[in-house]
Amino acid sequence: MERFSRYVLGHRRAVRTVLVLLFVASGGAIALLIPNMTEANQYPGLPAYEANQQIVDTYGTGGYERPFVPVVTLADGAQVDDPGVRDALGDAFAAAGAAVEARVVSWADTGDPVFVGDDGRTTFGLVLGGPVEQGGLPGSALGEGGQLTDRIVDAMTPALPAGATLQVTGLDPLATGADAGGLNVPVKLAITVLAALVVLAWAFRSLLALVPLLTAFVAVPISYIGLLAVSPFVTVHETTVIMLPLLGIGIAIDYALLVVARWREERARGTVGDEAVHAAMRTAGHAVAFSSGAVAIGLLTMIVLPVPLLRSLGIGGTIVTATSALVSITMLPLVLSWVGRRTHGASVRPSRLDRDGSRQWTRWAEGVVRLRWPAAAAATAVMLALGAVAVNLNLDVPASDDLAASGPGRDGLDTLRDAGLPSGVVASFDVYVPPGTDPDALADDVRALPGVHGVAAPDADAWRTDGSAVLTVLPVEESATAGGRATIDAVVAQVPPGAMVGGNATQQIGYVQITYGTFVWMLVLVALVSYVMLARAFRSLLLPLKAIVMNLMSFAAVLGAMVLVWQWGWGTQAVLGIQPDGAIGTFVPVTLFAFLFGLTMDYEVFILSRVREEYDRTGDTRAAVVRGVARTGRLVTYAALILFFSFASMASGGELDVAIFASGIALGILLDATVVRSVLVPATVVMMGRWNWWLPVWAARVLRVEPSPLAPRATATTSGPVAERVSSPPHAR
Repeated sequence: MERFSRYVLGHRRAVRTVLVLLFVASGGAIALLIPNMTEANQYPGLPAYEANQQIVDTYGTGGYERPFVPVVTLADGAQVDDPGVRDALGDAFAAAGAAVEARVVSWADTGDPVFVGDDGRTTFGLVLGGPVEQGGLPGSALGEGGQLTDRIVDAMTPALPAGATLQVTGLDPLATGADAGGLNVPVKLAITVLAALVVLAWAFRSLLALVPLLTAFVAVPISYIGLLAVSPFVTVHETTVIMLPLLGIGIAIDYALLVVARWREERARGTVGDEAVHAAMRTAGHAVAFSSGAVAIGLLTMIVLPVPLLRSLGIGGTIVTATSALVSITMLPLVLSWVGRRTHGASVRPSRLDRDGSRQWTRWAEGVVRLRWPAAAAATAVMLALGAVAVNLNLDVPASDDLAASGPGRDGLDTLRDAGLPSGVVASFDVYVPPGTDPDALADDVRALPGVHGVAAPDADAWRTDGSAVLTVLPVEESATAGGRATIDAVVAQVPPGAMVGGNATQQIGYVQITYGTFVWMLVLVALVSYVMLARAFRSLLLPLKAIVMNLMSFAAVLGAMVLVWQWGWGTQAVLGIQPDGAIGTFVPVTLFAFLFGLTMDYEVFILSRVREEYDRTGDTRAAVVRGVARTGRLVTYAALILFFSFASMASGGELDVAIFASGIALGILLDATVVRSVLVPATVVMMGRWNWWLPVWAARVLRVEPSPLAPRATATTSGPVAERVSSPPHAR
């Protein structure tokens, strides 16, 4: 990396010109990319997705969209088969269909008693609307169609029989308020930049705080060039375009923060001119290169997932990470060289922190080293406790009982249940019947299945066209229950070849199966590639293994925290003002892993690279840990805060699943930077002693790095000059 920085400074004008041209070209890339991105969530090859697409293409309604369920309660003494009542109900439901351009079915147009309660005066219908044009992630956007409730009520009320009451239920009406609303993307970006500026100003206490921001402002736009370059081969989703700057700002600032801080440290040691730049790049620049590789590996492995949206997120994240690293190692040498030549004032003068490291972090590291066994035990207990909670993770469609406890949607559901009607009707789903298959015979076969309350199979044009038909299955239990899922499986097994089972829950069940069926391969791929990279970076066989295990432990702990906050709702409503729905979005865990594995590995590389450097200098593990943490602890904290604010701003409203995902990243970064990197990493490194640095000759030859033989227990050897050796017990070395 030092050789590279010398090349950059030896070709200043050419490097500067290339950066300027790329920055200018980025504007055109963004202009070309935005009109060609997609809002649709496509899952080619997923049977339920193909069924839903066929249903929507043929009939324009239903498919993936969840039904709205208007519940009508007639006046006391009235019955649904009283003269004139059926016609009035028919007019009311027809008006609802016209108001929201939906396919509607009820007792009025079928005469099917499955739509009537035990009391004879409570009846319901299904309003099957078309696709909501707002897009949304798999399993997401619950509650996004809640505004249709008012339109249905306004349309139906004038036509209802005298004295009848109307309530509209369904998963969306029950979840109105699950959509968090909140801030738009420009405001979130502004909050992220402002928070980063505050943290950087506190970190540097000089105008150097602007340098990491400058790095981000150059890197993020240039990354769109890379995204445009891959767009002919990969579907670029709008979520990727939106998330890229929020991720890029945090990543680019992190890398620049590390390099600038090391440059100041080198100046504090008396290194002058461009030599300080080269020294910073030799150490911090090297860490940035390996760190960006670790982040990119975690994100790039998302390409093994058979879901275009997740592939788009993974590729976009990889591009912005790589761009941030490239800008950091090309632009920063130019900027720091310029600053070093032109400034000698207090604004950039090295401080005591640059010379000696943080006293607070030194004391903290000394305390962790001294109490390493209880510290490691306590941190591990916290992680394992949260990880144990993660076994309760729910990726299913939310159950009605987990949604709003009060309101019109809840009142309507209670009315249904009180009348002896099953709540499973809110999870009704469609079946596409191709030409050549008798829809009435298939409907009879499905009605006979256990767990099926009824099947709607009208012969109207909205249900049959060009020889095909669509049926709507009304289950007894909701799809969030084991019984509801069993009903879906039974219907899938019952339909003949060519017929396709669609529906919201059916698609999500299939999505979970194909995504998490390949998740294990994603884990293996990430672990193998990360191990090789980290073994080269740390020149050790055991440190990379420990790093991977801790990252997996951290991931499990974050999933546990997600269960506490978003499934069990511990403080969610009170603190965030968001109503959780008792489930985690189906895309969240796998995407959370890809992002968190790389981002948190950043901190591992930052800390352990410096610990390795100190060990090579002193030959003492305990001293290396204390000095390494003293030098990097505050930087990791600042970097974590910046990324935390970046993702916390993303979580501040909007679609519920995006808020869950972003809050998961924010919590994961915070948990990892505090419990794992500040306690568990230094404690376990000291506990492992000389075994940390073991890299036999045969392994070094394979990795193409300098070997690090196991040092004798009593005296530690180093690969560099021994300086400032700190006396310590043999077992700590």
